[in-house]
Amino acid sequence: MLYVICDVDVCGASGWTPLAFTRACFDGGARLLQLRAKHLASGALLDLAAELVEAGRSAGSRVIVNDRVDVARLAGAAGVHLGQDDLSVKDARAQLPGDALVGLSTHTTSQISAALQEPISYLAVGPVFQTGTKATGYAAVGLDLVRRARALAGPALPIVAIGGITLERTAAVLEAGATSVAVITDLLTGNDPARRTREYLALGG
Repeated sequence: MLYVICDVDVCGASGWTPLAFTRACFDGGARLLQLRAKHLASGALLDLAAELVEAGRSAGSRVIVNDRVDVARLAGAAGVHLGQDDLSVKDARAQLPGDALVGLSTHTTSQISAALQEPISYLAVGPVFQTGTKATGYAAVGLDLVRRARALAGPALPIVAIGGITLERTAAVLEAGATSVAVITDLLTGNDPARRTREYLALGG
């Protein structure tokens, strides 16, 4: 499964509006997308989130919001993605509908073990490879941590690998135990996100 990340800054640098990029990915078959907008004011973020959620409804796809539980709730998003310094998973769930998706980023074995004690919908692991898209404060963890996460989580919990993912690396990441690959910049390769999305889905990514 492909987990699209619509990063507002990355889209802007490539000449795409977040809505146009999102629609292109949905046209290509993407069914899950995270909105990430670290520098938007709350009102603008809510307006954008609501637009993307509506685009998702039209396409039969789900949109979640990075970090902001309040925006996810108000926009009617499918859920939220949390980092290590964000609201706790339990506190986020208390503010969202019961069927909401709540994902959590992890970067170390100890963080993975702690996350598995929380009511998460999926576990994100990374950065798998070096990436310049986001300063996580963590070095690339490699495929070994993906394998470790799968061993600790068991077969059922979805694991999303993120960080430096490209089409060429996807098969190895999935073989390491990831359920999904989270992709940002590589979806803009060739300036055709719809086509690139189809290429990922053809790999089972």
